Amino acid sequence: MPTIKKITSEEKVEKVDQKKKRVRHTYIFAVGRRKTSIARTRLIKSGEGKITINDKDLAQYFLAPAAQQTIAKPLEISGLRKQVDISIRVAGGGMQGQMIACQHGIARALLVYDSELRAVLKPEGFLKRDPRMKERKKPGLKRARRAPQWQKR
Repeated sequence: MPTIKKITSEEKVEKVDQKKKRVRHTYIFAVGRRKTSIARTRLIKSGEGKITINDKDLAQYFLAPAAQQTIAKPLEISGLRKQVDISIRVAGGGMQGQMIACQHGIARALLVYDSELRAVLKPEGFLKRDPRMKERKKPGLKRARRAPQWQKR
C-alpha cells in the first residue's frame, strides 16, 4: 500500500510560487487619492528606482515629462529615488487626478517606510489629501449651480 504524504500550507505556497514564477518581495502598501482617482501604491524596499503604473513604465503611462517629475518628486526630496521600487495600480478620474493620487500614495508609503521623512514631506504638501471634489447637480438646476435662464414673457 502506497504511503500518502500530507501537504502542509507552507508547501502549497511554495508550489504555487514555482508555477507562477513570480519573485516575492516585501512591500509597504499605501493609498493615495485625488477627486475620483485612487492609487494603490506598493513600495518595494529592495529596488533600483523603477516606477511602474498599471504594469507600464512611468514614461509609457504618463507621457509628459512634467507629470513624471511630479510623481517622482516625493522620492527625490526624500533621497530614495534609486533605492526603492514603486508599483502603482491607479483607477478612476482623469490624468491630472491620477497623477496627484500617485504622488500622494508614494508620499504615504514613504512615511510608513521611514517616519522621519515627515519633516521633509509635510512642508511640500505631499501628505495632505486634496479634498476638492466635483459638486453634485441639484434638482431644478441644469448643473450644480447653473439655474435655467429666466424669461420675463
